[in-house]
Amino acid sequence: MLRTVSRSTLSSVRRSTTRQTSYKLPQKTYYQRNNQLTFSSSPPPPSTPPSSAATVAKYAKTRAGTGNMDGFGPGEEPMSMIPRGPVSWVSLGLVAVAAATAVGYYQIERERRLENAMGKIVSTGKPAIGGEWSLVDLDGNLVTNKSFEGKWTLLYFGFARCPDICPSEMVKVGQVMDTLAQEYPDLAKNVKPIFVSVDPARDSLKALKEYAKDFHPTYVFLTGSPDQVQQMAKKYRVYVSKADETEDGDYLVDHSIVIYFHDDTGDLADCFTQSMRPSDVVEKVVERMTFVSNV
Repeated sequence: MLRTVSRSTLSSVRRSTTRQTSYKLPQKTYYQRNNQLTFSSSPPPPSTPPSSAATVAKYAKTRAGTGNMDGFGPGEEPMSMIPRGPVSWVSLGLVAVAAATAVGYYQIERERRLENAMGKIVSTGKPAIGGEWSLVDLDGNLVTNKSFEGKWTLLYFGFARCPDICPSEMVKVGQVMDTLAQEYPDLAKNVKPIFVSVDPARDSLKALKEYAKDFHPTYVFLTGSPDQVQQMAKKYRVYVSKADETEDGDYLVDHSIVIYFHDDTGDLADCFTQSMRPSDVVEKVVERMTFVSNV
């Protein structure tokens, strides 16, 4: 059933509706989050602090100004917080090789300079090496230091049963003598190589005669009693000791490996070590002999 409403009643309803719908809008406040402006009638909830190690690591990677909590932008790879320096295992290896090379070169250069410096020193005294001695040659004749006056001598201590070092050094002396005979014949005739056995118990005259066949024909082989050999070795500061003795009495002899070069008065002029080549010895021999002749 329809009811009829008067005009005055409709006007009253409109005014009541207007009053009920007219209200003051709440003030809106703008906030900034993630580089974007937003507005809300209430403040944003506070950020929740990291609660785990993974979250801490995530926030630690944030790059300032990107707004990206992962710490890298589109198309970029994750970055480590530990900086990568220029040092690597390869570079360390190269540095080690370079250092070893430099040290080796320094030692070689130092030895070379020392040898050059020693060669320029003119000594006014006599070294406390050598002295008077007496032994016997392969014919049983007595030989002393005075037997070689007027000659330059290359003196070497060794033993006939030496497996390698003694033969090598004696062959080197033979090569020196051959080079002198070819290039400096006037000097070669005044040089005499001498071999002294430090094993008189086994190096008999017969054994030395057989041994002498393998070396330069100008060699003079000498031996003597154990006491004679010991006294001479002591004067030249030669180290001598038995080594590797077996049950059947066989043994080797450890001894100094030096070639002593004497002038024509019997004084020590120079010493040549195992590391020197025949050409090095020839150079030193010629230098010493011509230096004296030119003074």
